[in-house]
Amino acid sequence: MEKATPFTGKKIDKTRIISLEKGKIPPQALDLEQAVLGAMMIDKKGIDDVIDILHSEAFYDKRHQLIYTAIYSLFQNSEPIDLLSVSNQLRKDGNLDTIGGDFYIIELTQKVASSAHIEFHSRIILQKYIQRKLISISSEIIENSYDETIDVFDLLDDAEAKLFEVTQGNLKKSSEKASDLVRQALVKIQEISNKEGMSGLATGFTKLDALTSGWQPSDLVIIAARPGMGKTAFVISMAKNMAIDFNIPVALFSLEMSSVQLITRMISSETGLTSEKLRKGNLRPDEWQQLNTKVKHLSDAPIFIDDTPALSIFDLRAKARRLVSQHGVKIIVIDYLQLMTAGGAGGNREQEISTISRNLKALGKELNIPVIALSQLSRAVETRGGSKRPLLSDLRESGAIEQDADIVSFIFRPEYYGMTEWDDDDHTPCEAQAEFIVAKHRNGGLENIRLKFTGHLAKFSDLEESFSSEYQSKMNNDILPNQRVDPKDAFDNEDENGLPF
Repeated sequence: MEKATPFTGKKIDKTRIISLEKGKIPPQALDLEQAVLGAMMIDKKGIDDVIDILHSEAFYDKRHQLIYTAIYSLFQNSEPIDLLSVSNQLRKDGNLDTIGGDFYIIELTQKVASSAHIEFHSRIILQKYIQRKLISISSEIIENSYDETIDVFDLLDDAEAKLFEVTQGNLKKSSEKASDLVRQALVKIQEISNKEGMSGLATGFTKLDALTSGWQPSDLVIIAARPGMGKTAFVISMAKNMAIDFNIPVALFSLEMSSVQLITRMISSETGLTSEKLRKGNLRPDEWQQLNTKVKHLSDAPIFIDDTPALSIFDLRAKARRLVSQHGVKIIVIDYLQLMTAGGAGGNREQEISTISRNLKALGKELNIPVIALSQLSRAVETRGGSKRPLLSDLRESGAIEQDADIVSFIFRPEYYGMTEWDDDDHTPCEAQAEFIVAKHRNGGLENIRLKFTGHLAKFSDLEESFSSEYQSKMNNDILPNQRVDPKDAFDNEDENGLPF
């Protein structure tokens, strides 16, 4: 007969008492840990199968962590791995007695006959480790959630970041040895050599790629200009080049234009049909055929567009992590920075922009991909006498943008100001041309790169077709003599709501 509690008179559940007494044991697979370590010491193939999957923290038993560390050290030094060498390495590290001496090493090798299924077993060990890590992160999230001094948006961002790290299997390290970093650098140099010098992501603009060697991982690139100068047109042309010509997955966050407006612009640029014709649907039969034929390349392109208005930096980081994890996105473009919010961060607008800029740089480093952010320029450009070329001091609202960015660039079209010639020594014509000004380049030189601007298609391309045969076919559809437009109306400066691009 079950006893009653002295306070409530309710019956005691004996099964619950038993479960409370037992408690909870963290997820683990000790038998598989022993089997994997034993297999690594008796079969070299077993080491090759799992050395890139496991790390010492993945093992639950402290003894197994020390043994794996010894095996990994021998592997790094290209030394033979067996019962004797591992035992000797543990002795050198002062850990042999800690793990139970030679007897325990011998016991591990006796538990297996070969390295069969070692990769499968190692992935189960890793799964148990991820489960333990999730429990730890969840406990930390619960504890921090009770702390009223922690900003809720910081809490959300931190939680998302830690969960993303676990998902990627790329947990942060406190430090890395110089020898490991040198080895990584040599591998990267070899990869660059195989790519014929292109270490980053190609943009499709030959001179720009030559200057930057492509957009580099973790870089924050700012592209700034006055409204109507062609910022959106440039990144649309770039995104289309990268996705269609090089099959690079691109994520475009548009805070100003709708996703349909953006894709219509891309269709115009790809097909050679003006945005006006596409908006009105006033196409000849041959133009319908041209549309249906050429739009297929765009529909197959790995381009992902998010048009969430007033997007906060914290929402952007969460969305970006998911795009990288689920779709393998290699570059993020934001149009444009001043329309973002800091998601609850206090202070004035300058401090808010500083927060956004700092977080964009952190996002690029975390995901190891380039982040391109468009930015507005102040009106000082318009009121300044002489040259209208933008300067670094023209960046709006915050010097933090210039400080955080690895590359700061400007777009300048002389025709916008009624100029017919470039202000250089030769006074060459500037008709249907633009200048991509690299004003800051942390890891390279500065240059003013001239590009071709096809106004009625809102399209940028290489100025000299001879630079790259890859892009010659794409330039054959550029502006025709009878399709001239006013420089300031070269493409639609306003969307349906009358806002500038």
